[in-house]
Amino acid sequence: MKEKIMESLASVLPLTAIVFILSITLLPLSSGALVLFLFGAVMLIIGMGFFTMGADMSMMPMGEGIGMEMSRTKNIGGPLLVCFILGMLITIAEPDLQVLAEQVPAIPNKILILSVAAGVGLFLMIAQIRIFFHIPLAKMLWVFYPLVFLLAFLAPDSFIPVSFDSGGVTTGPVTVPFIMALGIGLATLRSDKKSREDSFGLISLCSIGPILAVLLLGIFYEPDQALYSPTEVPAVETTRDVALLFTHEIPEYFKEVAVALIPIAAAFALFQMLFRRYKRHQLMRVGFGFLFTYIGLAMFLCGVNVGFMPVGQIIGAGIADCGYAWLLIPIGMVIGYFIVAAEPAVHVLTKQVEEISNGFVTAKMMQTALSVGVCISVGIAMLRILTGISVLWFLIPGYVFALVLTRYVSPIFTGIAYDSGGVASGPMTATFLLPFAMGACEALGGNVMTDAFGIVAMVAMTPLITIQMMGFITQMKEKAKRRYIEVQMHQLEDDILYFD
Repeated sequence: MKEKIMESLASVLPLTAIVFILSITLLPLSSGALVLFLFGAVMLIIGMGFFTMGADMSMMPMGEGIGMEMSRTKNIGGPLLVCFILGMLITIAEPDLQVLAEQVPAIPNKILILSVAAGVGLFLMIAQIRIFFHIPLAKMLWVFYPLVFLLAFLAPDSFIPVSFDSGGVTTGPVTVPFIMALGIGLATLRSDKKSREDSFGLISLCSIGPILAVLLLGIFYEPDQALYSPTEVPAVETTRDVALLFTHEIPEYFKEVAVALIPIAAAFALFQMLFRRYKRHQLMRVGFGFLFTYIGLAMFLCGVNVGFMPVGQIIGAGIADCGYAWLLIPIGMVIGYFIVAAEPAVHVLTKQVEEISNGFVTAKMMQTALSVGVCISVGIAMLRILTGISVLWFLIPGYVFALVLTRYVSPIFTGIAYDSGGVASGPMTATFLLPFAMGACEALGGNVMTDAFGIVAMVAMTPLITIQMMGFITQMKEKAKRRYIEVQMHQLEDDILYFD
């Protein structure tokens, strides 16, 4: 636990330092707002430590075990049904989906949530079919992303940024550990060379389902516009006010996370009764891990929603109003570079990538590529706020370039890259970067739905490029190294023949 807490402290400290420096230089914050942020940072650090430890102990073994049992059967019908049900359950359980539903009041919340959940369930089934029939991930991406952009041209303009944001939001801290482990379990029993590659890609496909669901809802309901309800910044002046605010809010997050995790626990209990896979000591470990996950996720969500969201909005609005609005771009890029390290699911992904690739792709390489990608995406998002350029002018060329890279990059890097897009756009993006963009957009008098929304989509897109570029460079280095060795061997043979 101490190791996990220290890891989360190292992840959150840079962002905290940035906010503190801004508060004493360019953007003075009230003492109440600053204490609110610091309280949130403490809860985030403790919560992330509990969550990552709990995910290692429970969510990962659960998903991997279910995946391995499903991969044993020769009849694909049963596993497909299980994938659909699990996809729906974990998506409905995702707390960030509730935030998305509140931002689109033109469509009833239940209809939106169920439609997005059905989209994830359907694409989890498609991911299972891909693994079962050994279909390359790149081929499926070349089919579905053109379909996404075709529907985007038919949907109302105000729904396009929200729909692409939904793809990133729904692959959050609840879904990512479980789906990643499920993919590893589904592919682990295969002995062929491609089993390692196929263990990645489930998150990337599951991110497409929500985008299509929201676009179809926008077309089907034909609403005039998607509305936006601004976040209210709580009035806090003293440390006691802040403590009372967190004390009042945290029980709600424990209830919310309980509702989110109970369906997953019930599904695991049913699985254990049917297959008797885990022994008593393993069940004890999973049980304690589930408890740690529950405590950690509740504390994390309370910290980021209560402490980070209002401060993000204040900072965004303050920078836009300071007379140097262009500073949004460099400041946003610096925040983006460091904020991805605070995403809880990123820690799960980087660790899994390092293990599955046998150290070929290190956690440090992954972290650097993700940070660079998010840095660029936030810079572009701030540029959009300043200029009002449509998000499609960036998403279409970006995804086309990312798809073209799949032709030149090893399939394992393609799977890792497209999974990373969903992982990078988690609760930290939704509760700090998105309010940051909204505050700036409102201060500049822009359209929040078309200009501020879309930042999650940008954060989900750029890692597809940076990680595949990392893979391309790595492959080039490996080829150059092999060529050098071959040249040295030929030279050695020539020398031996000469002396003979």
